[in-house]
Amino acid sequence: MYNSKAYAAQSAESGLDQTTIERRNPTDNDVQIEILYCGICHSDLHQVRNEWTAAPTTYPIVPGHEMVGKVTAVGSKVTKFKPGDLAGVGCMVDSDGTCPECKAGYEQYCPNVAFTYNSPDKHTGKQTYGGYSESIVVNENFVLHIPANLELSGTAPLLCAGITTYSPMRHWNVSKGQKVGVVGLGGLGHMGVKFGKAFGAHVVVFTTSPNKKEDALRLGADEVVISKNQDEMQKYMGTFDFILDTVSADHDINQYIFLLKRDGNITLVGAPDNPIPVSSFGLIFGRKSFSGSLIGGIPETQEMLDFCGKHSITADVEVIPIQKVNEAYERLLKSDVKYRFCIDMASLKSA
Repeated sequence: MYNSKAYAAQSAESGLDQTTIERRNPTDNDVQIEILYCGICHSDLHQVRNEWTAAPTTYPIVPGHEMVGKVTAVGSKVTKFKPGDLAGVGCMVDSDGTCPECKAGYEQYCPNVAFTYNSPDKHTGKQTYGGYSESIVVNENFVLHIPANLELSGTAPLLCAGITTYSPMRHWNVSKGQKVGVVGLGGLGHMGVKFGKAFGAHVVVFTTSPNKKEDALRLGADEVVISKNQDEMQKYMGTFDFILDTVSADHDINQYIFLLKRDGNITLVGAPDNPIPVSSFGLIFGRKSFSGSLIGGIPETQEMLDFCGKHSITADVEVIPIQKVNEAYERLLKSDVKYRFCIDMASLKSA
């Protein structure tokens, strides 16, 4: 074991502060990574403040599951990485590797998946610690190659916000000539716009905020609809092949279901706290479907990163020192960021 500087929360009310955590020494199949940048996900805030009853928080918690860095050491049996390589780690660090989900490349649905933080850690007997830290040690099967042409701070959020939006678009075969809607223009939504355009679709952003129209167009949207304007919404009835809903606040999903064509799909990647009422008639008339999606497996995440390298896609980020992380959480609650915070982890080394 070795010590690593980190930022952790000791309770739901304490906020994050500097501490020291123990990391395991690399085993034969492990990759050790010096973390250079780590994105801030809304999930980090929920977990730090113990706001998910379905996934109660174990303290102390070190959040962060969007990290990029440099390989500093590898185990004797590692074949995919060498010291000096750029590498990324996303939302998962282990799974059983034997279940049908793992064999199909859907490790995120493995019943024994170990998430990057706040999961049982079979190596230490404690819990996993995330990327708000100097370094991390991960089995090579959960480490990803980072395209050399991508700017690193904007690449870090691809490990969660990127794959969360890319995966359902790939699953539902978003392609050239289709009309695709993106509900919400935040950390997830802005990535949905970028991917939709890269897939060749006609992209329409739905937002409740008129002041986001200009930015949505800058990001690549072809049209912007103010969803509170029912006359405007009515014009789009029955015209969409696919809609990606990124909103985590309570909202009416039915108004978007009615915008779908026959056999159209709306996929939810936001996580509203309360159950969502769905009109059966909205689905029945038109054989439409309403689904959910959780990140993506390791093979698809690597595919997404390679796609981003080919198309020069990164997240729009505001880079902060780790000493401002608590302030960033408060701003995140107000949607005061365009469109993802990313921590420059060099600020932790200098602390």
